[in-house]
Amino acid sequence: MNIALWIAQGLLTALYIVAGGMKVFTPEKMKAQMPEAQKHSTNFFRMIGTLELLGALGVILPMVTGILPWLTPLAAIALVVVQILAILTVHLPAKEYQALPFNLFLLALAVFVAIGRFSLFLH
Repeated sequence: MNIALWIAQGLLTALYIVAGGMKVFTPEKMKAQMPEAQKHSTNFFRMIGTLELLGALGVILPMVTGILPWLTPLAAIALVVVQILAILTVHLPAKEYQALPFNLFLLALAVFVAIGRFSLFLH
């Protein structure tokens, strides 16, 4: 179980660092690729990217360093919230159904990490 959790944490970290980093550092390029993002300001888009970057770091660094490891499941819960909001407020209203499988994959990974890491702390 622990190995599967580490793999999920690594995937979440890698995927959110890429997605969040692109939103923070190249927001105009990302907005051009995402039609629904045109409705939001660049600062809003950067804020979402910053939250994704912080979540990515929070999912892995506390467990790797051993410093406040209980923050890992909280970061995973934050990523669950990010994905639910992305699905409900962006992709479904815009009828961007092609984006849903990837969003649901990220959501499932984050739920798995949150539940798995909380359960390890409870035992």
